[in-house]
Amino acid sequence: MATYIKGYFDFKLLITFLVLITIGLVSIYSSTADTPQYFTFYRQLAWSGVGLILLLIGMFIPLRELERTSYFVYFFSLIILALVLIAGQKVYGSKSWFGYGGFGIQPSEFVKITTIIAVSAFLGKSTTSIANLKDTLGVFGIVIAPVFLIMLQPDFGTALTYLGFFIPLIYWSGSSNALIVAIISPIIIAILSLLGTTYFVIALILVGIGIILLKEDIFISAVLFGINVISGIMTQIIYNILPFYQQKRILTFLDPSADPLGAGYNIIQSKVAIGSGGLFGKGFMNGSQTRLSFIPKQWTDFIFCVTGEEFGFIGSIIILGLFAYLLYRGLWLASITRNRFGSLLAMGITSLFAVHIIVNIGMVIGLMPVIGIPLPFLSYGGSSLCSYMLMAGLMLNVYMNRKLY
Repeated sequence: MATYIKGYFDFKLLITFLVLITIGLVSIYSSTADTPQYFTFYRQLAWSGVGLILLLIGMFIPLRELERTSYFVYFFSLIILALVLIAGQKVYGSKSWFGYGGFGIQPSEFVKITTIIAVSAFLGKSTTSIANLKDTLGVFGIVIAPVFLIMLQPDFGTALTYLGFFIPLIYWSGSSNALIVAIISPIIIAILSLLGTTYFVIALILVGIGIILLKEDIFISAVLFGINVISGIMTQIIYNILPFYQQKRILTFLDPSADPLGAGYNIIQSKVAIGSGGLFGKGFMNGSQTRLSFIPKQWTDFIFCVTGEEFGFIGSIIILGLFAYLLYRGLWLASITRNRFGSLLAMGITSLFAVHIIVNIGMVIGLMPVIGIPLPFLSYGGSSLCSYMLMAGLMLNVYMNRKLY
């Protein structure tokens, strides 16, 4: 019996999720205790209870039924996402919340899940081939619809995460390297072109070398290179005709240190907090940057600096180790699952976790711009925590059904 249960439940992954949630609660308590925001911890504790229910739902919902109803759930979530533009509340300049009293729900966090499920169901069909132009456009359509609605809110950070799981999913489904390059390289070229002509030219040269190494035919290679050239030139043209204040926003996004008292303030203070933690940290509830609120609302997107300051390098490495194991386990699960839908679902969820972890921690230590992406299981936020726990349940569900075709 014990052997059966052990083979049925992925206890290692479940324990990893629960430990991360506990660390998040401890960090939120530390950063809000004895402050006017002390109730934040109790809210997160309540959301954790809701999240556990969602984890169990995700864990035990029939995988075949989930695949069968994927499109219905996806379109329903798009309707909700559209409604928030009409009846939602504006928070921090983004109209992306349904709120009542002190509680709020951000639909875009859950639409990520429905989109991953819909894409996995579409690519999981035996009749679908990513090499077919019609199927490729179909996948793009599924992803672009929610991204368009989210950009209208506007919420650039959340929209960016869709690219983070979309590319791994189409790669996992067997897309060509040329298609991956065609998606990624124009985005990189566009960003680098804003940094100057030199960066633009160097990036084009590197992309050109990469296209040659792909060994595609001359026509496809020329089209790929042309797309990148157009991407960089159009980005520069659009940037030059923007008003000065919008140009400043873009530059601050790319280099927060250019505005140390504005957008760059949190990053500067975050690096001070993490650096001051040293090897072993200052101890629980003893972080000066945290306790004196040098970082506004650090219990949200900047929660990692709380653990870095209070538990030091050792504590940070433990957290990174837990995240690394989570991602490893997710990739392993995707590789061993016999069911194509389940394999794609595990890959999509793992990829979404990966982009959140990499971008958030990169943001906190100053390697990436601030775009408002929470750290999975640690950052305060009911919608994000519940969506993470629902995805955790789905991963455990895939594990239970990994041997089924």
